[in-house]
Amino acid sequence: MKNRIRELRKARKLSQEELALAVGTTRQTITSIEIGKYTASLVLAYKISRYFQLTIEEVFDFSETEE
Repeated sequence: MKNRIRELRKARKLSQEELALAVGTTRQTITSIEIGKYTASLVLAYKISRYFQLTIEEVFDFSETEE
């Protein structure tokens, strides 16, 4: 699943570690989500989206997921 986390994080000059601490996860998890190796849980997706004051759909691209 594609996402805008890296773009949003860089716009705010945040490290992966800083974002991870802010949303209660690890830097490794943020890295894996950014490169598409891991899909965030609904709870984590919500926390990340809320951190950036956006909706989940504005951060994560669901267009390629199967229904």
